[in-house]
Amino acid sequence: MAEIKHFLIIKASPEKVYRAITEQEGLASWWTRETIAKPQIGSIAEFNFGNQYHNKMRITRLVPHKIVEWECLMGDKEWIGTTFRFELIPDKENTNVRFTHGNWKEMTDFFASCNFQWGHYMRSLKDYCETGKGEPFK
Repeated sequence: MAEIKHFLIIKASPEKVYRAITEQEGLASWWTRETIAKPQIGSIAEFNFGNQYHNKMRITRLVPHKIVEWECLMGDKEWIGTTFRFELIPDKENTNVRFTHGNWKEMTDFFASCNFQWGHYMRSLKDYCETGKGEPFK
């Protein structure tokens, strides 16, 4: 199975980064403004990207300030069944983030496009946590 991986260093506490990837306000500030989410295992988060994509993710694991995991239940056919993992590692005044979008069936052009897009959104997450201003999908 193929995986998209990104590693980034964010100049913010693990607590702040965790809130940004678990709470509705945080997710809407760096990924897509059309977000419905709550930080609760088993809950279903919804992410809309205009008329093009509507994703539903089951929150499968939450370890406060350390790990967030989702499973895609609805979205593009290549995303269904894929998993998302954010691992937060404290490092002095920074938080190292290991992001994995895994369980892809194959590396297609859509996979490559998503890798590019995730790079943009990881930058948006970093900017949001460091400056309060991300660049979510509008």
